[in-house]
Amino acid sequence: MTSNILADKIIEGWRFESADELLAAVEQLPRKELYEACHRITRSLIGNGFDTCSIINVKSGRCPEDCKWCAQSAHNRTNCDEYGILPPERVREQALHNQGQGIKRFSLVASGRRPSPKEVDKYVEILEGIKKEGEKLELCASLGLASEEALIRLRDAGCTTYHCNIESAPSYFPHLCSTHTQAEKEETLRAARKVGLRLCSGGIVGMGESRQQRAEMAMYIHSLGIESIPINILHPISGTPLEHQEPMEGDEVLLTIALFRLANPTAFLRFSGGRALLTPEVQRKALYIGINAAITGDLLTTKASVTEQDMALFEEMEYDTKKVTDWK
Repeated sequence: MTSNILADKIIEGWRFESADELLAAVEQLPRKELYEACHRITRSLIGNGFDTCSIINVKSGRCPEDCKWCAQSAHNRTNCDEYGILPPERVREQALHNQGQGIKRFSLVASGRRPSPKEVDKYVEILEGIKKEGEKLELCASLGLASEEALIRLRDAGCTTYHCNIESAPSYFPHLCSTHTQAEKEETLRAARKVGLRLCSGGIVGMGESRQQRAEMAMYIHSLGIESIPINILHPISGTPLEHQEPMEGDEVLLTIALFRLANPTAFLRFSGGRALLTPEVQRKALYIGINAAITGDLLTTKASVTEQDMALFEEMEYDTKKVTDWK
């Protein structure tokens, strides 16, 4: 199948049925033709809108889960900051600061397996406080596994999207974490969808998985109907079991983005952790191929250099960061 025929079929509604089929299609095409096809699919099905979000680590460290990549796991010996839930005013100030820079979404991200009822109370207070002053800011949460009751409370407080990464391919996840399962993550995602929240779920590449398993992960996310997919590139952290993992080559990162775009042609593929490890040239190519969303934002103690540079880069690649970019 030529790249033009593949792009035409996907634009018309055809989808891959398996990771094997996806990987075979990707590997038999010349890279330049493959990337042009992915670019055409992105612009034809989604347009040039670019989705921006920012996050705050609202609770850090002392996590009981044994995820091998994570600095915040209590099982790993790292120099991670440890603190409880931040004061509402501190979080609200950061949210409004980022909104002022033109960022569309703001997410509470917390360490831990699952929020307790008392923690949910605090997150509700924070979300309600932000919503009062930042009416146009979309609010998200990434708080681990969550019950339907907790998700309803977050929704009613103004949260519109729940994030829970599936992290890796089903065949590889058990090598990375033993204290919870992808089935539990999927249960949380289904509960979030049931109560009317949008879903955001992706993972980390470069943790020792094979290219086949990256295709498997892309197809698994497609099977869940996820339309906002964070793509993190492992940044090995000293003190974690993956601290000596060899970094992914730029060409392999680009091929991975193509896999995710072909498997999820209508999704927002979100540049997330590890983007700084890539050269400017690779970042531009990734944006051309199909990255059309990103986590960005500056700390209150710094000038708006990161956000300004990011927005300039996205616009250079002919994206519009002001367009409405909602998904179901």
